[in-house]
Amino acid sequence: MSARAATTPGPTTPGPTTPGLGLSAVPGWLVAALLVIGMAVAGASLGGLSRPVFVLACGFVGWFAWRQSPATHLQAALILFTFAPFVRRVVDLQVGYDQLGLMLIGPLLAILVPVIHLPRQLETYRVPEYAMWPLGIVAASVVYAGILSMAQGDWTNAASGTLKWLAPLLYAGLLMVSAEREELIKAATSAFAFLLPVVGIYAIYQYVDPLSWDIYWMQLAPIPSIGQPVPYGIRVFGTMNAPASFATFTATGLFLIGFSKRPWPALLAIPAALGLLLSLYRTAWISLAVSILFCLFFAGTRRRAGMILAGIGVAVLLAVLFTPFGDIVADRLSTLSEGTQDGSAQERLEEFVTLWSLPDSSLFGSGFTITDVGAAGTMPIDGMIIACWLSMGIVVGGFCLAALFWAIGNALAVAWTDPAPEAVVIGALALGALSQMPLASITSGESGFLFWTFAALLTPKLDLRVTA
Repeated sequence: MSARAATTPGPTTPGPTTPGLGLSAVPGWLVAALLVIGMAVAGASLGGLSRPVFVLACGFVGWFAWRQSPATHLQAALILFTFAPFVRRVVDLQVGYDQLGLMLIGPLLAILVPVIHLPRQLETYRVPEYAMWPLGIVAASVVYAGILSMAQGDWTNAASGTLKWLAPLLYAGLLMVSAEREELIKAATSAFAFLLPVVGIYAIYQYVDPLSWDIYWMQLAPIPSIGQPVPYGIRVFGTMNAPASFATFTATGLFLIGFSKRPWPALLAIPAALGLLLSLYRTAWISLAVSILFCLFFAGTRRRAGMILAGIGVAVLLAVLFTPFGDIVADRLSTLSEGTQDGSAQERLEEFVTLWSLPDSSLFGSGFTITDVGAAGTMPIDGMIIACWLSMGIVVGGFCLAALFWAIGNALAVAWTDPAPEAVVIGALALGALSQMPLASITSGESGFLFWTFAALLTPKLDLRVTA
C-alpha cells in the first residue's frame, strides 16, 4: 500500500476538545489569561509552592489549548511568554527572590507539551528536507553544547540551556506539520491586538513610577543594562524579563498589527510604540525598520508598508518633541549613526577578540553558561555569533550559524516567490531576525519562540494520508 502526496492538506486540528472537563467551550487563550491573573493576585498565598504550581499549570494550558487548535495554542503561548516574568516578579516580592527564575520555565513547558504529537503528525504530513535540515542541525548543535555542560558537572546550565534552545525548535517543527500559515498569522495578530495596549500602558507607567515588584527585581537581578529603579531612570522592560525581550515582542506585534486590515488595533497600540522607544533597545528598532523596508519591494505590501513607515516617523517625531522623555529617545536615536564608534559596538568587537585570544580559541566550546554580567571581569554574551562560538566552539557553532542562515534563507526565498502578503510579512520578519543575529540572541527562550514560530510558517507540507 503506497501513500500519495497531495498539495492541499487536510484538517490540522490535533484532535477533538476534551470531553468531561467542563472547560471544552472555554478558549485556551482565556485559560492562559485567567492563570496569569490568578497567579498575580493570589500566587503569593501559596508561598514557595506557587512556582512549581505555575509551571505545571502552564503545561496544562499548553495541553488544553493544543487540543483546540494550533492557532489557539499560539495565542495562549503569547500570553504566557508576555506575562510570566511579571507574575514571577509579583510572587518574588512576597515570597523572596528566585535566582533561578523557575516560573519562567512555564511558557517553555506550554510549548513543549504538544510536541508529543510530533511523531504522529510526521506520519501524516511531510515537509521538504530543505526545511527540516536546519532544525535538525541546530538541534544536534544544542545537544552537543548540553553534553559539554554536563561533562563539566554543570547540570543546571545544561538543563536550562538545552530547554531554552530546544523547546522553541521542536515547537516550530510541530507547527510545520500541523498548522496553516494564514490561520496562525491571524491568531498572532489578534493576540497582539489585545496584548500590546496592556503592556504598552504598563511600560509607560513603569517608566514614570516603577512599581514595588519591579524595583525589588531590578535591585537583585544581575542586569546592569536595565537602568536605575527610579522614576524616569528605567530602560523599560514592561511585563517581560528585559528590555531586549520586551522590545522584540513589541516590535513583532506592531509589525503584524500594522498589516492588519482593521485600523483600531494600530491606534490602541500607540502606548506600546512609546514603550518600544523607552526600552532604548536599538536592535529591535533596526529589526522593525528592516522588516518594513523589505515589504516596500512587493506590490502586495508596498502601500501598507509605506503607511507604517510614515506613521512611525510621525510618532517618533512627536515623541521627541512633545514628551518629557524626548531628549532621552533623541540621544539614543543619534547613536545609530556612530557605527563602530558606538560603545556597545566596541564592546561586541572586544568579545570577538577575547574569544580568539583564548588558548584554543574556543575550538570545541564551553557549553551553556549563565554568568553574572555585573561581576568584574565577566564577559557578556551578545549576539548569535558569540553565543554559538562560546557554547559550541568554532566548528559546531559554525554549523549552527549556517543552519540559522539556511532557515532564514528558506523564508526569504518563499517570500520572493509567493505573492501572498502573508508570505511577504513572514519573510520580512525573517530578514529582521537576520539583522539581529550579530547583536542579540534570537534562538533561545522567548526570542527563540518568536523566531522559529514564524520562520516555520512558510514551509509547505504534503498530505501523506492514503486516499481512495
